[in-house]
Amino acid sequence: MIRLSTADTGFEAAFKILLSQARETTKTVDDVVSAIIAKVREDGDAAVIDYTNRFDRQSLTVDRLRVTTAEIDAATASIPTDLAAALDLAATRIEAFHRAQLPADLRVTDDAGLTLGMRWTALDAVGIYVPGGKAAYPSSVLMNAIPARAAGVGRIAMCVPSPDGVLNPLVLAAARRAGVTEVYRIGGAQAVAALAYGTATIAPVDRIVGPGNAYVAEAKRQVFGHVGIDSIAGPSEVVILADADNDPRRVAVDLLAQAEHDEAAQAILITDSAAFADAVADAVAAEIPTLPRSAIAGASWQAHGAIILVRDWEEAAALSDRLAPEHLQLMLRDPEAVFARIRHAGAVFLGAYAPEAVGDYIAGPNHVLPTGRSARFASGLSVFDFLKRTTFVGADRSALAKVGPAAVALAEAEGLQAHARSIALRLGQ
Repeated sequence: MIRLSTADTGFEAAFKILLSQARETTKTVDDVVSAIIAKVREDGDAAVIDYTNRFDRQSLTVDRLRVTTAEIDAATASIPTDLAAALDLAATRIEAFHRAQLPADLRVTDDAGLTLGMRWTALDAVGIYVPGGKAAYPSSVLMNAIPARAAGVGRIAMCVPSPDGVLNPLVLAAARRAGVTEVYRIGGAQAVAALAYGTATIAPVDRIVGPGNAYVAEAKRQVFGHVGIDSIAGPSEVVILADADNDPRRVAVDLLAQAEHDEAAQAILITDSAAFADAVADAVAAEIPTLPRSAIAGASWQAHGAIILVRDWEEAAALSDRLAPEHLQLMLRDPEAVFARIRHAGAVFLGAYAPEAVGDYIAGPNHVLPTGRSARFASGLSVFDFLKRTTFVGADRSALAKVGPAAVALAEAEGLQAHARSIALRLGQ
């Protein structure tokens, strides 16, 4: 774990090293993924089944690619009542927040008399990738599928791997709650390829969203352009700005809530109190051995964790913007004042009683967020990822007469005579 202080003369150099730290733990897989995609494009279902049987230790056949309605029914019925209620509450809150994002169409008539506008329409078909096996995330189903449904997407196809033939019942129950009925028991690069290019059994989609391992991420990168994607997600991260009024153990657990995701995850505390920094560091050390994922959390904290001591919160906000974290917690007396200074963060959590973990499950905003400092230019998943904009222009003779001559002049200046003539003919020139 790194300890830095802005008061130290070598701080800037040390902070730049922290910013440039490579946290990816997997080697390049682009050649392997390229071969898988090519094989799926050539052989369709047969290739998907072959790779799935090899990688997920199955004996899958074409008629078993799609999860049946009866299987989804049984999985949903098997969920304990309290867990089903929690899933429903999360889904209800996520849907309410995302429906509130829906934009209105735009239509104006300007001074020249032209009618100008923009119309929003939903994508036709979307593919949702959900991790399976040891990592089963029903929350990912809700966060990816519900915004698509809220946007009005007509078809949502979900792929989830089932190593050794095992599907997590809560993942299927989440699919049912999110309104997804088309579910396939496949994963990896072959699932991404099937969604992008289609097979005899799986119709192609227009956009693929959802997290996955290095092979899934690389496959999404390679099919981008033929279909849309949400992002290439990296290891999770959190930055916490906390003053000494906080309980050190709460802050420590919040840091470890990110560290337990992955050995490459990163958790950073920024504080103005050296004594509090020491207390949090001690609390982290005491908490790690108590976690079921202690080996993962400990490795993350040791390799990528950091505590930064600052002189004031203005300095802290500036450092946070340079980190542009996926998650930012402001555990401060006046979080809104510091939040007003923040420009780059995937999601911000205000106050001591709004831990990032509540955003992962139940708050409402999406937990699919930009990582690896990409919050400088990217945003979290929303209904806008499942909508597209179409602009339109309408003009009569009078309106064209007012703006057309300028367009003719610009077209001629660019040497595009047919462009100029297209307008000039309508102007009687």
